[in-house]
Amino acid sequence: MDCQTDSKPRWERRKEARPQELLSAAVELFVERGFASTRLEDVAKRAGVSKGTLYLYYTNKEDLFKAVVRQSIVPMLGQAEISVAEFEGHSADLLRSVILSWWHRVGATKASGISKLIFAEADNFPELARFYQTEVMSRGMRMISSMLERGVQRGEFRAIDISQTTQVLIAPMLMLSTWKHTIAPCERCDLHPEAFLDAFLDITLNGLVPAGQPAR
Repeated sequence: MDCQTDSKPRWERRKEARPQELLSAAVELFVERGFASTRLEDVAKRAGVSKGTLYLYYTNKEDLFKAVVRQSIVPMLGQAEISVAEFEGHSADLLRSVILSWWHRVGATKASGISKLIFAEADNFPELARFYQTEVMSRGMRMISSMLERGVQRGEFRAIDISQTTQVLIAPMLMLSTWKHTIAPCERCDLHPEAFLDAFLDITLNGLVPAGQPAR
């Protein structure tokens, strides 16, 4: 029996795959070009569908961007929040686990470039910045604060300013994401993400433990 090649266009063959293909193409183009310079027709072309097909799923570019965030970042946040709520061990182990999981599931992927996009274009697209703040940044900050509060309440971390320490912990993570999509592709340097995170966690956890207690 001879094998036959399916010569139908991609949008005719795999209707069920269209939204995922569109979102994958969109995150690549948003990160490569920024929000303002990304055109819907280019997203459709990269996904292998017609522009009209794209409009069956997303009404405009803002709608598509929000879908990208909700598909590529928000689910990880939800899963991390569940992990934090269910974790029973030492708070240092919890903080380490959440930060390393963030890197492997978001930081090391194309999706990490979305934060750089927001920083660069927030003034021109304040509604998108507010959306990202609500859907991602605020939730991430609350989660980190909850881990710090947990550690302090259990005597595993020393008394600290929770709000400011949360900002201190988030800043290097955002810097690493921004570096990955700006300086890293352009020059050679000794910054290696996994080693950076190991050093960051070593300094952080040594600074959080109460006096007289060994760091974890």
